[in-house]
Amino acid sequence: MEEAWIRDRSRLRMLLQAHPTWSVRQYAEAVGRSRKWVQKWKKRLNATDPSDTQILMSQSRARKTRPEPYHPAVIARILELRDEPPPSTPRRLGAPAILYYLHQDKALQTQHLRLPRSTSTIWKILDAHQRILRFQPTKPEPFERPAPLETWEIDFTDVSSATPVEQGKRQHWVEALAVVDRGTSILVDLQAASDYQAPSALRAIASTLIRYGLPQRMVFDRDPRWVGSWSGDQFPSAFMRFLLCLGIQIEVCPPQRPDRKPFVERYFRTLQEECVNVHLPTTATAAQAVFETHQTIYNHERPNQARVCGNQPPYVAFPRLPILPTLPDSVDPNRWLLAYHLHLFKRRVRSNGTVTVDKHDYYIGRAYRGRYLLLRLEAHQQALEVLFQGQLLKQLPLKGLVHQALTFDAYLQLMMQEAEAEWRRYQQTFMLRTG
Repeated sequence: MEEAWIRDRSRLRMLLQAHPTWSVRQYAEAVGRSRKWVQKWKKRLNATDPSDTQILMSQSRARKTRPEPYHPAVIARILELRDEPPPSTPRRLGAPAILYYLHQDKALQTQHLRLPRSTSTIWKILDAHQRILRFQPTKPEPFERPAPLETWEIDFTDVSSATPVEQGKRQHWVEALAVVDRGTSILVDLQAASDYQAPSALRAIASTLIRYGLPQRMVFDRDPRWVGSWSGDQFPSAFMRFLLCLGIQIEVCPPQRPDRKPFVERYFRTLQEECVNVHLPTTATAAQAVFETHQTIYNHERPNQARVCGNQPPYVAFPRLPILPTLPDSVDPNRWLLAYHLHLFKRRVRSNGTVTVDKHDYYIGRAYRGRYLLLRLEAHQQALEVLFQGQLLKQLPLKGLVHQALTFDAYLQLMMQEAEAEWRRYQQTFMLRTG
């Protein structure tokens, strides 16, 4: 930019020497500048020696002298208006309001003190005297990696190139379900489907566990396909009970905190840029075929920039991985109770004297209708203790339990039925809330 300015000024000087009788308009058209520009530089160039090249350089617009400091009385009045606003404006004043009241101050006017004329000056004075609250950016904390294949992160993402599947009045979007190991960044599994609901999501994770084994922990967000309906009030969903009964610990991310499962979130960008945008699958079947090849390349050929991988593919960085335990032949369907021992659930008693936990009704008493109480889960006795104002009212046996061990296939079928019932209740609640 500076070179172009010097070129135009030098050309104007040459034109002034060659055509001294030209008009300002002719100079402007020849140089390609405005008339005001020509008038300004014609005056400067005519007042200097034609051989002087320094005049062609731009002149700094920076201030040559320091500004006169404001009187302490002016600064004190600004801070006073900020800390103690006038009765006519009972709120904390901003820079525009302070500027207005400052110029209305009779005492400052009689002293003929220099007053700020800009709101930015007021803001600088307030900031210099710690009247502007500044939030310090939080420094990212290093994420502690667990042992290989110990913790899995799971989540859904849309396959943007696929077209939605029409089914009646509803559209089913093609989604990808990714399972990423937190300790190694290995893509454990990647499945595509157009009908991911609570039962199908549970079936997909069950197929992953059958194929790869059981991790110690699984991390997921508050997607209703994982945690059920918001009306459940922290009661574990069928999917959560399914994992707990298999001995897998669960970690549910807080709302709006994708940073609590950063590795699967980061992987979705790679999936989009290096797979979906390249191959553009349009159906769930086509996406699954592409995903199988992508998973092999991602784990065995593509260098991973994660610190634990050291710019190597995950399986190259971790050639020796632990063997995960396989699924048990039989499952205790009530094992999840131990993880929720002494857990409290808040409920409001309905007009008929009952409360609902999961899908079962429990009678408390009509005397407590409209009142809120707590239900404490007693895992060893498989019961709910009813607490009102800190007092134990009664103990109710927990409904819906299966009092015998089940084979894994039978237990999976039972949990899929529970997930389907939860999904129907969620859809009904969603329709009522959204109209």
